[in-house]
Amino acid sequence: MTPLIAPAAHDPARACKFRQAAFVYLHVAILYEAGVYAMWRAGLLPAGRGPGWLWLIIGALVAGAIFLGLLRWQNVIFARVIWALQALRLPALIGSAFISTAEGGLTRGFYITAIVVVTINLWMLARAAWDL
Repeated sequence: MTPLIAPAAHDPARACKFRQAAFVYLHVAILYEAGVYAMWRAGLLPAGRGPGWLWLIIGALVAGAIFLGLLRWQNVIFARVIWALQALRLPALIGSAFISTAEGGLTRGFYITAIVVVTINLWMLARAAWDL
């Protein structure tokens, strides 16, 4: 039985799950970066939160660090923290996709697609973090 908190993946099957989770996270990050770029170019980013180029750089640095952390470090606690942070995205996405009646600059399909992408990312992170 796997202990509740194991520091790192040592068996080859678990290491493979971490590599898969890292690359899925990388693809999600690329999708988010492309989304931020498209929203920035369309003038949909909130002006009070700074320039779009700054958020693109910060996003790329954070995503790169998480990708490398999952790929090289393969620490289950790190993967669980990233899983929890990713899960925090869901309430806002669900609210915009299904609950909000306000019309904004983005369609409900945008938010529904994001829910699917985040859920797939959560699945892959969970496989690595909890050895599913």
